[in-house]
Amino acid sequence: MNKVDLITLGCSKNLVDSEQLIRQLEANGYQVEHDAAKPKGTIAIINTCGFIGDAKEESINMILQFAALRKKKKLTKLLVMGCLSERYLAELSKEIPEVDKFYGKFDFKSIITDLGKAYQQDIRLERTLTTPKHYAYIKISEGCNRTCSYCAIPIITGKHNSRPMEEIEEEVRILVSEGVKEFQLIAQDLTFYGLDLYKELKLAELTQRLANIEGVEWLRLHYAYPAHFPYDLLPVIRDNANVCNYLDIALQHISDNMLTLMRRNITTADTYKLLETIRKEVPGIHLRTTLMVGHPGETEADFEELKTFVRTAKFERMGAFTYSDEEGTFSNKTYEDNIPVEIKQQRLDELMAIQQEVSAEISAQKVGKTLKVIVDREDADYYIGRTEFDSPEVDPEVLIEKTGKTLEIGQIYAVTITNSDDFDLYGKVN
Repeated sequence: MNKVDLITLGCSKNLVDSEQLIRQLEANGYQVEHDAAKPKGTIAIINTCGFIGDAKEESINMILQFAALRKKKKLTKLLVMGCLSERYLAELSKEIPEVDKFYGKFDFKSIITDLGKAYQQDIRLERTLTTPKHYAYIKISEGCNRTCSYCAIPIITGKHNSRPMEEIEEEVRILVSEGVKEFQLIAQDLTFYGLDLYKELKLAELTQRLANIEGVEWLRLHYAYPAHFPYDLLPVIRDNANVCNYLDIALQHISDNMLTLMRRNITTADTYKLLETIRKEVPGIHLRTTLMVGHPGETEADFEELKTFVRTAKFERMGAFTYSDEEGTFSNKTYEDNIPVEIKQQRLDELMAIQQEVSAEISAQKVGKTLKVIVDREDADYYIGRTEFDSPEVDPEVLIEKTGKTLEIGQIYAVTITNSDDFDLYGKVN
């Protein structure tokens, strides 16, 4: 009766919420399995994603799968939380009555009291990690004040809400004491951090304060926004050995036409200038970006300009996705989603094929170099890890030869790169 299965869908920000909830459940005597291949608990909690069409479909399918178990009385409770639930709470409650209760993105802590237990305030900053024990995600804010045409995140999360620096520092210290050495800073928009709370942008100061904490060996920054970029962040990245030479900054497009239609508040010229400044100020930095194809109004000329951009900018890391017409967004209300699905997919495939060539070229340049690599796991043939230029789950990995020397998971080693393919590296410990 005290076994809980918790399933997390979507991004690492959702994962942090799940980890906080697991800690509270465990403190109240529950045994929790996270993302188990075969759920066995009598209570199931699904943390949903509502970002784009595919993510929403995955979340609904997962709910329906567990609703069937609830209907057969194989579960005593089925609870749903997260972004999809936040956005469509009334509709979901009506359509899937097998779910005992739907929670939004910000009221999930009441799950504890609804189970008849007490939410324990004294451990509110503690989490039970679902990641390998040497790295963790740190959510520094919630919400977003941007008005991008295609994005439903502000509809789901509301306005930007920064966490106090002291609270974030305390959370990091707790995790360091538990053996965590690598931290990924995450938010819907990192670069807006502090403006609501301190009346000025504070990402640079926060990053420096976290870098000063003893035991923080790697600190990596995710989800920056290009418009009104906080340039005082760049010396912090450059001058602190434990702040990774890495920045995740979603650019979405490059043509002035598309940047205007997307309401990105930046121009083509300013985008190129931003990239030039970042790379000049932080030599050797690896940039990860995300691009979108198929947004309403994207012409063949716009797409050709985007392809040229990918070839010339040579992003060390890049992802891309097709436009999804999301209910309630500016695009949904204003534009016609008139680019055929086949064209969207064709453009996506072309763009990623270009990036594959770029990635292979960048990987090949690392052959012969010795890099610091953190070991994440072991398989039959290799130890598998990442450099400071690689974030978990989304970036390339380093496959380290087994030479008889035992490597410890979570430790950082000097690895000489011996070979590469389109994305991953191969190496041996010195």
